[in-house]
Amino acid sequence: MVDELNQQILKCLQENARLSNAEIGRRIGISSPAVAERIRKMEDLGIITGFKAVISPFEMGYQFKAIITLRAFMGKLKPFLEKVKTWNEVINCYRITGNENIVMEVVLYNQQHLEQFIDQIISYGESKTQIVLSQVVRYNPILK
Repeated sequence: MVDELNQQILKCLQENARLSNAEIGRRIGISSPAVAERIRKMEDLGIITGFKAVISPFEMGYQFKAIITLRAFMGKLKPFLEKVKTWNEVINCYRITGNENIVMEVVLYNQQHLEQFIDQIISYGESKTQIVLSQVVRYNPILK
């Protein structure tokens, strides 16, 4: 169970994972060692699964973001699930219910790159592509 102090620690980490334990402790009113111990316990329990840098695809040269759904051909879902892990363009991939089996969020350099990417996935199934025009929510933390 995540108590109120752990929720406050998690909120601080979601806002800025680079905050020091001392700064988190100052904000929520406990000592730095207490923060460190609580973070360690939450890591051990699998509540905190890691820390990472959030990279801007646009600043890395990607001009397109697209949502692509895939309805896998018979016998192609498992091979696709292995192959999709190797594509750098895929930033999120979910196996879903409904008419399609897969939904992917992908970033691409340009239209030609999009066409080349679609050419790779069509051997696995029928795809539908939507170009993302804008991002409405950039980051929506679990704890508010």
